Amino acid sequence: MKITVIGAGATGSLFAWFFHRAGEEVWLLDIHPERAEIIRRNGISLEGISGDQHFSPRITLDPREIGPVDLVLIAVKSYHTEAAAEAAAQLPSRDALVLTLQNGIGNLEKIAAVVGKNRTLGGSTAQGSTLLGPGRIRHAGKGDTIIGEISGPPTERVEKIVTTLRQGGVEANPTANLAGVIWGKLLINAGINPLTALTRLKNGELLNYPGTRMVMQAAIREGEKIARAKNISLPYEDAVARTEAVCRATAGNISSMLQDVLKRKRTEVTNINGALVREGEALGIPTPVNQTLSGLVQTLEESYAQQVENL
Repeated sequence: MKITVIGAGATGSLFAWFFHRAGEEVWLLDIHPERAEIIRRNGISLEGISGDQHFSPRITLDPREIGPVDLVLIAVKSYHTEAAAEAAAQLPSRDALVLTLQNGIGNLEKIAAVVGKNRTLGGSTAQGSTLLGPGRIRHAGKGDTIIGEISGPPTERVEKIVTTLRQGGVEANPTANLAGVIWGKLLINAGINPLTALTRLKNGELLNYPGTRMVMQAAIREGEKIARAKNISLPYEDAVARTEAVCRATAGNISSMLQDVLKRKRTEVTNINGALVREGEALGIPTPVNQTLSGLVQTLEESYAQQVENL
């Protein structure tokens, strides 16, 4: 397959490596000229649990330069989803599949509105990666990558992508319950990400303190109530137990939201905890913990310039 990954950050670079390792032709499409030039000149270097690796994918700022492709992976922050979908639509292949493994909810719908529901696939990944600099990432944690159709059982095209990822060393599986998979990851992210951003603790360290553990559990329980009200079948029996297991499995990982805060960048909190707040309001389900977490992280973002660094 010829594959374009939109977004040359931590997740995009990592999955570009997986596809490259599977023997596929990989292009990166980015919006940052300086980063694209560094990657074009130096390639991408990985360290961490996959060992020291290096490869040189083709990279461009112009989707028209890439030509026809078979698969597009959107690996940008959720607030850039519409722009990424528009870029995917500019690729010459009008029948190319567009896959999202992004955090939060609503990405599938945004992509389908641009490229068509019949071309849109979704999923989630528990692969952990940290962006060390342009073209430099640390593979920090392994976990399942799940892919499915918007509705219905896995198809041949889903199975083909799963097989390709497995060939690249990814623990990948198909699903007939895409909504449950996406919501399952949403609740995990809602419990972990904002607390790491606010405390600057790594994932595993959240379990070491009664305060963070209590807030995590409360945020997740609110999300569980919403999922039940929407008749969404989560891919695990106990969301709190599953989230704590993820904390342990990715103990040394710096969450994507904490990475954003450390770099004083915009976070995805409005698409994670904020999304639970909006869903709760629509159903009449109170979400005070998620509302508080969302408000605090948004305040953190908005006040970067005023924050005290050192006394």
